[in-house]
Amino acid sequence: MQIIADVLTALVAAVHVYIVVLEMFLWTTPRGRAAFGTTAEFAAETKVLAANQGLYNGFLVAGLVVGLVAPDPVGFAFTAFTLVCVIVAGLYGAVTASRRILFVQAVPAAVALVFALLAR
Repeated sequence: MQIIADVLTALVAAVHVYIVVLEMFLWTTPRGRAAFGTTAEFAAETKVLAANQGLYNGFLVAGLVVGLVAPDPVGFAFTAFTLVCVIVAGLYGAVTASRRILFVQAVPAAVALVFALLAR
């Protein structure tokens, strides 16, 4: 059960690494604009905001990585806390920005959290 929880947590972290790259480095590129459905003008105007948002996603990655490598109970605490943060952020994003965020962020984090709790 722990292996499944760790793999799912690592997948959530990997998704957020990709989001960091999109928001911090690829925001104004065709790939970044396609991912978020923005125009070149909007992307140029919001580049700094997107980079800041990407930085916060990086903090989520850091929390998940600490959770994966730290021994319990610290590792579990980091994993659980950070997965809850991802779920809350995903729910908020689904309500305010795009329903797709629910399935990209919140649902995978919720599944990982369930397995982390079951592995306890």
